[in-house]
Amino acid sequence: MAEISAKVVQELRQKTGAGMMDCKKALKENDGDMEKSIDWLRQKGIASAGKKSDRIAAEGLVDTYIQPGGRVGVLLEVNCQTDFVARNEAFKSLVKNLAQQAATAQNVESLLAQPYIEDKSVTVEEFIKQAIAKLGENMQVRRFVKFTIEETQGIVDSYIHTGGRVGVLVELNSKTDAPSGREEFQSLARNIAMQVAACPNVEYVNVSEVPPEVAQKEKDIEMGRDDLGNKPENIKEKIVQGRIEKRLKEMALMDQPYIRDQSISVEDLVKQVKAKLGEDIEVRRFVRYVLGEGIEKQESNFAEEVAAQMGTK
Repeated sequence: MAEISAKVVQELRQKTGAGMMDCKKALKENDGDMEKSIDWLRQKGIASAGKKSDRIAAEGLVDTYIQPGGRVGVLLEVNCQTDFVARNEAFKSLVKNLAQQAATAQNVESLLAQPYIEDKSVTVEEFIKQAIAKLGENMQVRRFVKFTIEETQGIVDSYIHTGGRVGVLVELNSKTDAPSGREEFQSLARNIAMQVAACPNVEYVNVSEVPPEVAQKEKDIEMGRDDLGNKPENIKEKIVQGRIEKRLKEMALMDQPYIRDQSISVEDLVKQVKAKLGEDIEVRRFVRYVLGEGIEKQESNFAEEVAAQMGTK
């Protein structure tokens, strides 16, 4: 068989919108014949999927998976184009399976290369392409984060809010393994996750974790406020210092009022559980995903899009 050149692969990609590797495979399977390769991709549902790949996918679901025992946890976001598909049971099942598979993956690329959990004959990437062709929308695994407790003791837990639009993954550590099976410890992990979900400004566990450059940026902003323009420099410094301390506390989880009891802080809550269990406990880390954050959504007229695809406009 003649060697498949990069130029031919690129030509097939331009005609079908399929991925480079899929185009190369199609050409190999069909001895370099362009028309047969196009038909082959269409039969596989890949060409149809590729044509949808430039559509902005900003809807979807955030989901989570916690391994039995709570030592490994995953938070994952999969995007599609519309809320209609996001509510589809097939899409929900796909996202749930991908969250579970991500527990054994290092990044999105390695996840896509795995055999799909419900059909080992295809990779995750191939299954997603089939789902794109079936459901008629672009979809993509945008990101995931995995927490693994290896050398310490503790628990990983999660919380999904507003029907999969906000998700949180948290890790709590303890000195020994004794608290891991205790209801109080498990409840603390879940309540901390709910707390993070309810606090969009929280980025760090403690104020001490806020990077110096972040604190300096906040100070520069405050020093330039119009209401301080006529103040003496020493007075201005004191006012700004007070404002900075307040702002940094707003960014720190442990300084937040506890959502279920505003009379105490999250730090107070952790101390209460520590005393009850007789164990040193700390919130080690957390991640918060908001569905579609940072994706520029595209407004489109559905009737115009259909007309364009049918060649009537």
